[in-house]
Amino acid sequence: MAEESGDGVSAPLPGRCGFYVERKRRYCKMVVASGKTFCGEHANAGQEDTRKRIPCPLDPKHTVFEDSLAKHLKKCNSREKPQPVYYVKNINAGPEDEDGPADEVPLADRAKEELDSLIKKLKKAVHGLSCKHEERILSHPALCEALSDPKNGDVAFKHLKQQASLLGNMKALGLLSTDRCYVEFGAGKGKLSHWINVALRGSDNVHFLLVERSTTRFKVDGKNRSTDSANTFERLQVDIQHLSLRKVPLLCEKGLPVIGVGKHLCGAATDLALRCMLEGPGGDSGDHSEQPPRKRQKREQQGERLGEDAEPAPAPEPAPTPAADVGKELAVSGLAIALCCHHRCDWRHYVGKEFFRERGLGASEFTALQRMSSWATCGLRKATGRSDGAPPPGDGSEQWEEEDHEHADDSIPSGLDGLVSAEDREHVGRLCKLLIDYGRVDFLRRKGFRAGLQYYTSRDVSLENVLLTAVPTG
Repeated sequence: MAEESGDGVSAPLPGRCGFYVERKRRYCKMVVASGKTFCGEHANAGQEDTRKRIPCPLDPKHTVFEDSLAKHLKKCNSREKPQPVYYVKNINAGPEDEDGPADEVPLADRAKEELDSLIKKLKKAVHGLSCKHEERILSHPALCEALSDPKNGDVAFKHLKQQASLLGNMKALGLLSTDRCYVEFGAGKGKLSHWINVALRGSDNVHFLLVERSTTRFKVDGKNRSTDSANTFERLQVDIQHLSLRKVPLLCEKGLPVIGVGKHLCGAATDLALRCMLEGPGGDSGDHSEQPPRKRQKREQQGERLGEDAEPAPAPEPAPTPAADVGKELAVSGLAIALCCHHRCDWRHYVGKEFFRERGLGASEFTALQRMSSWATCGLRKATGRSDGAPPPGDGSEQWEEEDHEHADDSIPSGLDGLVSAEDREHVGRLCKLLIDYGRVDFLRRKGFRAGLQYYTSRDVSLENVLLTAVPTG
């Protein structure tokens, strides 16, 4: 513990930097060299070093000695790193439409008549759709021991119940089997893949790709690596928007069917994952952000009806390697994705555009409805007592990280209280989520899959309790 000085400000820890950081209201905690008072970052503050420090041109949040700049730039963590072979910029972003969303008008700035018109369009669009999903709250023997462990707290227990139900639903659909590669999108710590691996323990030729764009602490991958097992766990640190599964060396080498999984896959990430698995690119190199998808040949259309995406001819490369071999088709055996954060969806990435257009809705309506979708779960802010939607002080739980961030960006404007009642807001929010999800189901059915939505857990376990599943027809 740091000692308290006479003025109430903690003194620096022994062997640590003596620079007081005003923004953090504490002393810097960097270790100092022998005989020094300040760390390298704050050496100029004490004028202990005559060498000049300047902001790093790659990231001005840190500084570097001016005479060591060239050496620093070669190893700076903010430098542009070589992209892996499976990185193809914007390959899953979707084409930019001419009818893209105009400047967004905040819901609080819309007149009651405009909100009423939007809600009327919404109710007309969901007419004929089942507004309640089948309840399929299942479990799996692989988690029995963990679920009965008294050491688990409430948060851990809730996550285990969700993972058990996910595995139970996957088993019911025949999605837990050997000779498969499981792709966990938004993997985080990799716990869902961990439990799938436990459920398939003893099975051969089962592999896992954990897709996560950011670095993650306390990963469970190491628990699943065994020298006497042919099964593998591999992390792909890449945004789903830029991931070409057909170029992943493991899939090129093994040629296994893939099964996509995800637990609380946030907003547009779900649409990006669906495109990643089921849509062939209009070419395998370059930026696809402004390229419309090419017309498919009959052979490719037949592949789509079977739930498989035929591979387009790869762009010529100067030195092709086996790892970049994309001549094989990507066979998709199914998917199971727990949905989340509809207010973070994006019209460009969204896969259900045709579904929306058939109901007379476009980009502008989608933008408004995806914002209104957060009304379905706005009650959490009242429970936390925080108007900003942040978790209670001291609560850094995984529960908040994975699902409750639904509320962090889209608090309900107080001006709407007089326009739409709390009960009506929640109902409208649920309809918005429903419509967005059915657009995804429609996309999967067009691709030759038997797709559906179900409640895989109760709302007291998770407010985001809808599971999207799909298996190939036939």
